[in-house]
Amino acid sequence: VLAEGHDVSAVSAVPSTPVGDYKDLQTLLDFARGLDVMTFDHEHVPTAHLRALQEAGVNVQPGPEALEHAQDKLVMRAAVDRLELPNPAWASVADVADLVRFGDETGWPVVLKMPRGGYDGKGVRIIGSAEEASGTGDWFEAMSPLLAEAKVEFTRELSALVARTPDGEARAWPVVHTIQVDGVCDEVIAPALDIPVEVAAAAEDAALRIAAELGVTGVLAVELFETPGTGAGFLINELAMRPHNTGHWTQDGSITSQFEQHLRAVLNLPLGATDALAPVTVMKNFLGGENQDLYSAFPLAMASEPAAKVHCYGKSVRPGRKIGHVNLVGTSTADVDSVRQRATAVAGIIRDGRAATEEPPLIFEESS
Repeated sequence: VLAEGHDVSAVSAVPSTPVGDYKDLQTLLDFARGLDVMTFDHEHVPTAHLRALQEAGVNVQPGPEALEHAQDKLVMRAAVDRLELPNPAWASVADVADLVRFGDETGWPVVLKMPRGGYDGKGVRIIGSAEEASGTGDWFEAMSPLLAEAKVEFTRELSALVARTPDGEARAWPVVHTIQVDGVCDEVIAPALDIPVEVAAAAEDAALRIAAELGVTGVLAVELFETPGTGAGFLINELAMRPHNTGHWTQDGSITSQFEQHLRAVLNLPLGATDALAPVTVMKNFLGGENQDLYSAFPLAMASEPAAKVHCYGKSVRPGRKIGHVNLVGTSTADVDSVRQRATAVAGIIRDGRAATEEPPLIFEESS
């Protein structure tokens, strides 16, 4: 693993973790020597570097032509249109006047997005009116054109996760329900409950088609808005070409986890089965909170819920930073509320260092 720093979590888990800048081409060329395949766990590697690596004979999976659709939302929207898959109304807008024109045509509010670099709700603004749009000039100064989308009325967010090999073998996991808080994935319920069979099948087919048509290899997450009674019953939101937060449930809730499957796929090995192991699995993220020593809370968390699987990322703790997740498997879909509550309780113990019913410790300071 090429690590960005000595404190990166992979350093403690992987035998060989040279430290270097993924934006430096020579660093990537040096790192690639002797590798069977090179892949990545985020979409920020410059596509020009990936092309240079390919020209140097490096097996890069997925390739830059596919990755561009996850790096640039304008490129992604155009591709979804080209494939005639369900897209919200959208436009490339070069300035405030373009944005106002789009909003007047499609109706307000409008979602304004930076095509590159945004994640977890960053680089996204809801614009409620033409008057409000006049205050977006700073965004166009920072990046132009921007992506404008009609604000979608949806009942819930979904994610369709698939994997594909260079030879074209592909498999899909069950479509899941994702719950976002402040633009950040907070919880996943797998499979999505009460989703019509035909909608789930169409969502899986859309993700598999995107993977095939764009030449995606490895894991692909297609984030969706569920829109019952309209068209296919969903609209495509965003793409991610890597193991994804909405697929973390597969570590304990599927025959093959997304992490194993990604490696199988980029190495062009036969893919594993993607069946769910239980009627329901809940994945609950925990963000940085009061507890700086996460592992000190493990005994209490383990005692409170013996069936929970806690996954910490080895990251330093900062408020609002994703630092781990809890997976909890349920034996019946009727128990989903209980499973969610129990997973949330365990995540809270790890985050805060105590059970929710406990009072925080008192801190006494000596007077000077």
